[in-house]
Amino acid sequence: MDDPRTPSGSDDADKQEWLARLEDVGEEPGYFKPLGNNHYAVLTEGSSTLLVTFETIESIRKNTEDEMPLGFELIAEKGWSHLGILTEGCTWFRSRSVYDYFDSLLDEGFFEEFDHVVFMGSGMCGYAAATYSVAAPGCTVLVFNPQATLDPRVTEWDHRFKSSRRVSFTDRYGFAPDMVDAANQVFLLYDPEEEMDAMHAALFTRSHVTKLRCRFLGRDIMKAMIQMDILQPLVDAACEDMDVAKQFHQLYRARHEYAPYLGRVLTHLDDDDRCIMSGMLCRYAASRVEAPRFKERLEKIETRLKSAGKTLPNIRRTRKNVAFQPLD
Repeated sequence: MDDPRTPSGSDDADKQEWLARLEDVGEEPGYFKPLGNNHYAVLTEGSSTLLVTFETIESIRKNTEDEMPLGFELIAEKGWSHLGILTEGCTWFRSRSVYDYFDSLLDEGFFEEFDHVVFMGSGMCGYAAATYSVAAPGCTVLVFNPQATLDPRVTEWDHRFKSSRRVSFTDRYGFAPDMVDAANQVFLLYDPEEEMDAMHAALFTRSHVTKLRCRFLGRDIMKAMIQMDILQPLVDAACEDMDVAKQFHQLYRARHEYAPYLGRVLTHLDDDDRCIMSGMLCRYAASRVEAPRFKERLEKIETRLKSAGKTLPNIRRTRKNVAFQPLD
């Protein structure tokens, strides 16, 4: 999930220099446009497919080597058009200037110029992607770690984001589940073990909303998918109007060799005191990923079992029979 905090050491001169770089990119071809004091729009023109991304300036500058929006990288190889909406700080994109900008795009018929439009974002930015997708009827929406609203009348059970309690979610472009009604397809990617995310996802329940559960992937699913090298092909599937759910389930097999996922499964098994399963997972993980913790944990489990006169099952791996199958 995007971190709204401003990195220490950043200053206004440095920010202005970075914005100037972004403006240079947006003008060839396209545009760079400030939206009030804390938001910016950058358009790069390409093919008749448009990817609309929402990102925070803080996460861009912290998490990318070239300090350029992730959206630039996602469209580079395909040559799609890209509209990036950026925010500075934890604004939730709740600004009259952003409302007015999307109003103007709608009035101009901007989105009608494209054959296919995809809105995408994570956490706070996923909220914005879902909310502003209403301006492009028939679009596809990809939301990671979904948030429906922070209106306390609806989500008083969500005690996160305390610094955003004063942000209004009751005016225009407010309740994200209602705003996706005009979309063709909506895909929510969330970890059902993350209770708050799961409760927000439940608010999006609609016939055209597909919930893609990423159990044990945690609070930053987009980042995990980048690390597993599966975000790009998932976005490709959405932009090329493929079967996104089918592609997701195929791509998501990569978690079986993703150490953070395996680590969370191990924690779950340890919490339930399932020693045999924990040992089998560690044996599996130690053979697949470079993470000493699994080998060390395996040795401790084997020692514990030996003292009890037991050993781990020695299951020979075949196509129909594997030593360990990570939990779904």
